[in-house]
Amino acid sequence: MKTIITFAKTYFVQEEKIIKHIVSWLKQYSDISKTKGFVIGISGGIDSAVASVLGAKTGLPILCIEMPIHQSATQVERASNHVKWLENDYVNVSTMETNLTALFDSFIKLMPEIKTEETAERALINTRARIRMTTLYYFAQLNNYLVLGTGNKVEDFGIGFFTKYGDGGVDLSPIADLTKSEIFTLGKKLNIIEDIQVARPTDGLWNDDRTDEDQIGATYPELEWAMRYSENNNNITAREKEVLAIYKRLREVNSHKMKEIPVCSIPEKLR
Repeated sequence: MKTIITFAKTYFVQEEKIIKHIVSWLKQYSDISKTKGFVIGISGGIDSAVASVLGAKTGLPILCIEMPIHQSATQVERASNHVKWLENDYVNVSTMETNLTALFDSFIKLMPEIKTEETAERALINTRARIRMTTLYYFAQLNNYLVLGTGNKVEDFGIGFFTKYGDGGVDLSPIADLTKSEIFTLGKKLNIIEDIQVARPTDGLWNDDRTDEDQIGATYPELEWAMRYSENNNNITAREKEVLAIYKRLREVNSHKMKEIPVCSIPEKLR
C-alpha cells in the first residue's frame, strides 16, 4: 500500500509549548471538577503512552492500568516497559495490571451462542473495550479521579474509529485535537520508549497482531490528508481517491459515535 504522507514530516515545531498547554489544561480541569488525579488505560501504543506522560507531568496522582484480554506478548511487553519507565521518572505515578481475560471469558460463557460468527466476533471485540472502560471507572470512582481518554483527532472526529462506551467513554481527552503524526512527534519529544515509537498502531482488541491500517485500509497519514482535503477530485491520484472513499465511508458509518445522543423532545401540547 502506497502511503501519501509519512510520519517523518514535522507538523509543528512548538512541541514544548503544546506539552505545557495540555498539562496546564489538565490541571485546570481537575481543579474545576474538584477531583484528585487521573486514571488511564495503558495499551502499549503511542496514544496512551503520550497521554499518560502528559497526565504525569501535572504532578497530580495518576494511576496507569494495564488491562490485557488475550493480549499478544509484544503488546503486553510494550505496555509493561512503558509503565515501569513512567513510574521510575515520576513520583506521582502508580501502576497496576488487572488481567481481564478470565472476566471476558466468563462473559462469553454467559451469552447465548450466535450462529453468525462475524457479527458475534465484532460484538465481542467491542465488549473488550467496554469491560476496560468499566474497570477504569471503577478505580476512578474509588479514588475521585478522572478517566483520561487516549483518542486522537482522526479516530475521534474523522472516522469514528473507537468503541462507543468503550475507549470512547472518558471524562476528558487531552490529545483528541492532535493527529497521529503530531502525537508521534510529541512522543519523540517526551522520550517515549523506542519500541512504542516504532510500533505500528493497533487497537489491541483482536487475538492477533492486526494493525489499525489492516482494519481501516489506509494509514493514519493518509487519513489525515483525507481529513484536510477540500479540493477537486479530478486532480488527485487513484490511491488518493481510494483513501477519500475509505474516509467518507467510515465517517458516514460511524457518524452516530461522533454526535450527541438523540433525545426525543416531547411537544408542550402533550405535557
